[in-house]
Amino acid sequence: MKMIVNIDVPELARAIEFYTDALGLRHSRTMDNDVAELTGASAVIYLLQKDFGSKAASTSPPACCYIRHWTPVHIDFVVDDIEVAAARALRAGAVRESECIEWNASKCITFSDPFGHGFCLLEFAGETYGDSGA
Repeated sequence: MKMIVNIDVPELARAIEFYTDALGLRHSRTMDNDVAELTGASAVIYLLQKDFGSKAASTSPPACCYIRHWTPVHIDFVVDDIEVAAARALRAGAVRESECIEWNASKCITFSDPFGHGFCLLEFAGETYGDSGA
């Protein structure tokens, strides 16, 4: 099974710039002027331009709102050096939301992108949580 990630954004060009600058992803192509494909992660990421106030689905009553929000699903990007990656994300316009937290052989810093989407940068000592790499 493959997984892809879709991220709704109000400004496609700005989102492409942020995600390529902040995380080193590659902009592979743009489709229909409102969908951008980004590669370079373990899953392909699609940026979907959605206007403020648009609905997520035809049956959903709440409209899209690009303010910082909590959601039960977010993206974690695993990096080799969390401090280098954090500096790069900040230069690209990310907002740092936490200090570096160390837990179970990992380091984590939380951020939001310029559109209010939360994401984390993670550095593992080994391959995953609890793996010391030894």
